[in-house]
Parts: sequence; C-alpha cells; structure tokens
Amino acid sequence: MSPILVRPVREQLEHDRVIRQLQRDLSRRKIEVAINPGSEQNVSLGTVRKEYPDAVLFSTDKGRKVIGVVEVETGESVNNLEAMAQWAHYAKLRAPFLLYVPMGSVDVARRLAADNQISVAEIHSYHQVGELMRFTLVHRTGPVALDLGPDPDTSAPASKSKGGTIMPPAVAAKNDTPRPDAAAKKAEKATPTKKPAVKPAKAAKPVKSVAKVAPKPANKAKPAPKPVPRRPVPKKAVAKKPKKAVGRR
Repeated sequence: MSPILVRPVREQLEHDRVIRQLQRDLSRRKIEVAINPGSEQNVSLGTVRKEYPDAVLFSTDKGRKVIGVVEVETGESVNNLEAMAQWAHYAKLRAPFLLYVPMGSVDVARRLAADNQISVAEIHSYHQVGELMRFTLVHRTGPVALDLGPDPDTSAPASKSKGGTIMPPAVAAKNDTPRPDAAAKKAEKATPTKKPAVKPAKAAKPVKSVAKVAPKPANKAKPAPKPVPRRPVPKKAVAKKPKKAVGRR
C-alpha cells in the first residue's frame, strides 16, 4: 500500500484482488510472481533504498532474474504525488516498470508519466467483468519490455498504433477494417481484370442451290398399272360348202 495514501476499505479490497489475480494469471505463463498486498512486505528491491512494489516478476531459470516490477493503482491513487513518490523510484530499478490502472484513469496515468519524465514500459488497464478482472495493454514505450504472451482479456494480441501506443484488440480491429469502397478499389488494383478470349466464329456451311437439288416429294404416287390387252376370241371355223360343179349341158 502507498505510504502517502490511505485508501478506503472498498478500494483497498479491490486493489488487493487485482494483485492476486495478476499473480494467478502470470503464473500460468511460467513466471514466478511475488506480491506485497496491503501492508505486507514479502519481497523488496533496491540496495540503498528498499522498495516494496505490489508485485515483482522473476524468471523461472536458475538465476531467478528480476524481469518486471508491477504497481497497481486505484482511481484515487492515480495522482501526481503518487507518481513522484513511487513510480519515479520503481522506474529506476533494473527491470521494466509495468503500471496497472483502472480503465478510466489511462489518460491521466500517461500524462503524469510524461510530465514527470517517468519511464513506464507498459500501462495496462483493468475493469471488472462479473467476479473477475480483465486486463488490457493500452500503452507501450519502445520495444517489448516483457513477453507475457497473449493478453488475459482476449486471445488476440493487441495491435500497435502510431506513436508506440497499444490499442485494445476490439478498437484496433475496428480501426483496421477498411471501408467497402476502399476495399473494392484495393482489390481491383491488386487483381488485374483479364479480358475474356474471343473465339473466332466458325465459317458457315454453304447452302446447296435449290435449282440443283430438287426436294424429294413427300409421298410419291405409284404409277397406274398398264391395261392388259385382251386376246381376240377366235371365231369358230365354219365349214365352207363346196361349190356345185356346173356341168355343161
């Protein structure tokens, strides 16, 4: 807890709940997390001045190197006095400084860090959904300070905009969606239209002359049969009477 700010009971409970959920979420990514919730002083950093941030991240290898310093703030503790008393000292430690603030305090935290020249590696926002807290990476300075894998709030990674600011995935997807007109023009430029090949027309077959080829009659009439000539009936032979001999008298 901040030595210069006494939080209300409700905010202190919310503050400690965020720290414990961060410990669970980051432990799943094979990162050792030591926390100092409330007035506890479990882990410290620094040689001349002992610092007790809300969470200290260690690597899981044999060297157990400090890879991150986490400070969680509530709505009342995001102010200039808190920034000068704690943020400025945590940023000077030999580890990336990660700041977690409520969603409505992101702009104020960014402005305080810039005005006081405090080197904040990453700023995360958090908000409550049901019984859990959801975290979103909203600001990053310089290269990736700590590879924590995908953001717990969504499986899609946050997108980087101009100026080193990290936008939530939902906002980044909305901004990156091209307009229908622009997308159509872009698709036309990318894919040149090919003209369909025109096949040569086939030569028409010559039409046969009507004079040369007479159409066949549909039904050819059969010729009438020739009349068979009747044979003449032979007349009966009539015996000729012999002529009477005429004698001389």
